[in-house]
Amino acid sequence: MSERLTVGVDIGGTKVAAGLVNEKGEILNKVRKPMVASADAQTGLDAVLTAIHEVLQESSSDSIRGIGICSPGPLDPKRGVVINPPNLPCWRDFELAEEVRKVYSVPVKVDNDANAAALAEVLWGAGQGYGNVFYATIGTGIGSGIILDGKIFHGRTGAAAEAGHMGIDYNGPLCPCGKRGCIEVLASGPGIARRARQKITSHPESALLTLAGGNVEAVTGHIVNQAYAAGDPIAREVMEETIDLLAYWLGNIVDLLEPEVIVIGGGVSTTLAPWLEEMRSRWVGKVVNPWPDQVPLVLAHYGEEAGIAGAAALCEAA
Repeated sequence: MSERLTVGVDIGGTKVAAGLVNEKGEILNKVRKPMVASADAQTGLDAVLTAIHEVLQESSSDSIRGIGICSPGPLDPKRGVVINPPNLPCWRDFELAEEVRKVYSVPVKVDNDANAAALAEVLWGAGQGYGNVFYATIGTGIGSGIILDGKIFHGRTGAAAEAGHMGIDYNGPLCPCGKRGCIEVLASGPGIARRARQKITSHPESALLTLAGGNVEAVTGHIVNQAYAAGDPIAREVMEETIDLLAYWLGNIVDLLEPEVIVIGGGVSTTLAPWLEEMRSRWVGKVVNPWPDQVPLVLAHYGEEAGIAGAAALCEAA
């Protein structure tokens, strides 16, 4: 194999996924290993190194251009230091890039998953051809990445682009971040489920309750989507509220950044797919920007493999 490859590593609280990615953004092979986040720093590092070792064993290429790593933050992408992520307590001020570089002697880049996924979409996915892109990943939380002039916008310290914690309702529910009414607590998967559960108490006939086996607390965002597909009016109400919330939030993004395109990824994105044009239409006349209709709103190219592709993209853009 003569093509130059990059290793992309996606680290979570319970797993490490690694893959070999070519210059076209194609993931050629991948492995998945457990991550023991509650152990010591070396044990966490060993999980990462094991995943890298195993994915490299499946390659006949001797030309690995670098290793990119997506890690939960907060982190310092310039130094490759993981600072104090809540779901990776094994690492505090941990020099992840340097530790991996000691073993493999290639360039190592570290960034958070939303930043990296945004870059992958610009290089190989739905953001190709655009220099200024806003990327949002909507799932159990809402993360974001901002690409300006083809590069990740990190801000002064690397902590920029936390658009999921933009408050849109100061009287809204308390977000785990400590603020009220963040778009994440309102419109992420758990946020959708929470609003549905609140409505069921006055609508016990809803299909939501049937699908949840009669247990209100068992209602999830996935169940809301199932009930919506079955024509349940309460599920429709919840989804219409969700679209209102996301359209309002993204309208703020249009006014703030005026991106050339907005790309939506994450586990909830497929549920939102039929609603994208509806969201976009709600910007007209409701944002300051006079040309919101010129900002495309599209689904991301990468799904569950966004972390691996994004990590590899960090090296491609270096």
